[in-house]
Amino acid sequence: MPPFQLTDKAGMWPAALSGGQRQRAALAWALVSHLRLLVLDEPLGALDALTRLTMQNLIRDMHAEAGFTAILVTHDVAEAVALSDRVIVLGQGGILHRVDVVRPASLQNGRMRTAGLEKEILEAIFSPQGAAGT
Repeated sequence: MPPFQLTDKAGMWPAALSGGQRQRAALAWALVSHLRLLVLDEPLGALDALTRLTMQNLIRDMHAEAGFTAILVTHDVAEAVALSDRVIVLGQGGILHRVDVVRPASLQNGRMRTAGLEKEILEAIFSPQGAAGT
């Protein structure tokens, strides 16, 4: 099965696709266009959980292969950590918090590390300084 799961929709117009299918088609176009800069605004928001994980893996793999710069805007902290090498929390007209994401080689250590990063980011968001901007 192709990673975008759209082969059977090849002859259809975008208006005939579901919201999630349109989102996958737009992401596929962006990723195969060999862009140097890719700006993603909630790119996986309309996808079901399994397709979301598949697309996160695809974005990571294509980023590693093509080496483009990507800016991801999301409200999903887990998605930000999963897809980023740096997470920046914005609020009150500036940067509230910044954290580099380094992925350990071991899966178990990786889970512990990403859980710790997610906690750190959420604390920054909900701290009195961060919460004042929401």
